[in-house]
Amino acid sequence: MSRLPPLNALRCFEAVARLGSVTRAASELHLTHAAVSQQVKGLEHQLGMVLFERQGRGIEVTGDGRAYAEQVRQLLADLGEATRRLQARPRRNELVFATFPSFATHWLLPRLPRFRALHPEYRIRIQTSMDFQDLRQGMVDIGVRLGEGQWDGLTALRLFQDDVLLVAAPDYNGGRLPRTLDEALAQPVMHTEETWRHWGEAAGRGQAMPSCALGVNDSNLVLEALRLGQTLALERRSLVQTALEQGRLVQLSPVVAPYPYTYWLVWPERAESVEKQAHFTAWIQAEVATYLATLGTPTPGQDAGA
Repeated sequence: MSRLPPLNALRCFEAVARLGSVTRAASELHLTHAAVSQQVKGLEHQLGMVLFERQGRGIEVTGDGRAYAEQVRQLLADLGEATRRLQARPRRNELVFATFPSFATHWLLPRLPRFRALHPEYRIRIQTSMDFQDLRQGMVDIGVRLGEGQWDGLTALRLFQDDVLLVAAPDYNGGRLPRTLDEALAQPVMHTEETWRHWGEAAGRGQAMPSCALGVNDSNLVLEALRLGQTLALERRSLVQTALEQGRLVQLSPVVAPYPYTYWLVWPERAESVEKQAHFTAWIQAEVATYLATLGTPTPGQDAGA
């Protein structure tokens, strides 16, 4: 194999080609003008070709240099991404958990101190995203998803089925809360198509959705709007149960409907994570059992699928 050019030389070359200036490249790389110029000349010497044409006090990248710069730029980006992924992999004493922001904020975090007390050996890192994270990349030990329980390359353990209810802050509308379902639905109600679909049918309102004053894709924003007394909302019980118990929210209708997606604990098959996955699985199953017991809901069976 031919001897590869030094990484520093490639970085200097790419910066000069992109910026069109040795001076600007030196500033970006925190090097001297002479150091960058020397690296570029050394690269040209090793490759046996001219990469830049000198024009007075300026330079211009050649056609070959421009094509080479594009490939080097991609290779440097790939190397940076590979390095980031390697550094992001969980360490032996670190448990990395992935889920979506609302579940992490309103269900997991209040309970997490009990896991930390049970397993103080772990440093816990929570990664949240509105999109599904690819747990197969080796950067996450375990996570929670909403869905139907089938994800390629992951083992899935059913946690619980959520339900949807209509809630508001006790001081909504100056404390003059709707007294009937008709009064409630005559006002703008924050909801998504998923939450309304089953709840509307359970309430005898079919598929015709009420007006929505504000549309968002994150339940944390819905809950903040509720806290500020700005709206009524259909929301998942798992996210509002604590607020209901503490009187920060009130349920406006006895109508309750199942949420169409189930909470699943998911994890990749990864030898380095087996013990951590077992510890977290045992803990969260116990927490789910306690949570469901307070609701009078049976604990789900421990059926798993890949």
